[in-house]
Amino acid sequence: MNHSQESRIVITGVGLTAPNGNSLPEFRQNLLTGVSGIVRKEIRYMGSQLAGVCNFDTLRYQKKKELRVGTRAGSISIYCAREALLDSQVNFEALPKERIGIYIGCTEHGNVETENEVYNISKFNYDTKFWSHYHNPRTVANNPAGETSLNLGITGPAYTIGAACAAGNMGLIHATQMLRLGEVDLAICGGVSESVHTFGIFAGFKSQNALATHEDPAKASRPFDRARNGIVISEGGGLYTLERLEDAQTRGAKIYAEIAGYHVNSDASDYVLPNPQRQAECVRASLKRARLEARDIHIVNTHATATPLGDIQECEAIRAVFGVDCPETFINNTKSFIGHAMGAAGALELAGNLPAFVDRIVHPSINVDDLDPLCALPGLVLNKPREVARVDTILNNSFGMLGINSTLIVKRFVP
Repeated sequence: MNHSQESRIVITGVGLTAPNGNSLPEFRQNLLTGVSGIVRKEIRYMGSQLAGVCNFDTLRYQKKKELRVGTRAGSISIYCAREALLDSQVNFEALPKERIGIYIGCTEHGNVETENEVYNISKFNYDTKFWSHYHNPRTVANNPAGETSLNLGITGPAYTIGAACAAGNMGLIHATQMLRLGEVDLAICGGVSESVHTFGIFAGFKSQNALATHEDPAKASRPFDRARNGIVISEGGGLYTLERLEDAQTRGAKIYAEIAGYHVNSDASDYVLPNPQRQAECVRASLKRARLEARDIHIVNTHATATPLGDIQECEAIRAVFGVDCPETFINNTKSFIGHAMGAAGALELAGNLPAFVDRIVHPSINVDDLDPLCALPGLVLNKPREVARVDTILNNSFGMLGINSTLIVKRFVP
């Protein structure tokens, strides 16, 4: 088969678990009706903290022993990959397993297991004979993709992509590139996070004064609101099946969307603080690759995490690109419902908007009781869904620490 850099790549399956839903229909419904997934969770050494916790059936695709040996990130990955394959209706058994690739974005991996093992041996005077012999396979960076390949018997390339909170988009971008290069014929891709199981990430954000507090968990994550006070840490996963268009059409697949454009760049300016100029450059470069103008984008899903400065910086970047002459561009945010799912964020945020191609409804950002004037943008959809004339394009921003920026554009599939 002749593959080229211009091969059209399409999304044919979606599998997810989010704090407020374990399938795309459930997740979408909750985004349209304002259902949050934030709860209180006991965190070691820190007591009760706000968190986005998933509640999917871990035994649907794994046995109890596999759960004991594996990791939470692996379990989330397996669930989402299996759900995406089911949704795609691809004849998985008939596919050559060496021609399937698994590309899973992850913010960080291994902290959970290491923290648990150190805590465990602390009860035995730090005697390392009580250290788990599963520790090394649990903590290697490729674990989520590796566990998925073991579960599914996939012998093609399976690895994780470390890109901080830009990782969910990066999974899809990398899969698109691999399909165009002809390296694989089917890609399982996206992002996952097990972050709520590590106290270190909570302690880290708390030390930066970046951890959200609120008496009502459902209102704790409030990007763009004047009273926002930090991030709600969440777990989750969003994985997709991507295929070349000719392969999807040959088998009569349903097509959610087509990959239109993308770009990845780096701020090279600070460990943590975002750089609005580089973010705007990333968005513009993705538009150029997609051969689109800013006014052609109908939904912009923001990365905004509800940190006081970060939201303003991103709004500055969006204003620079979409601030004038974009009457049909609407802007929303998903973290207001589910918190920040780290490596899964971009993948889940894209998924939540995909049904808008069919129903033409832009889900809102919730919890904006008092819009920060520095976050005011034309087209911002706040607190209730908005039906619009058309949705043909969705642009998804995901930015991460150490200055990694990713923008992904998908468009309505037109044969």
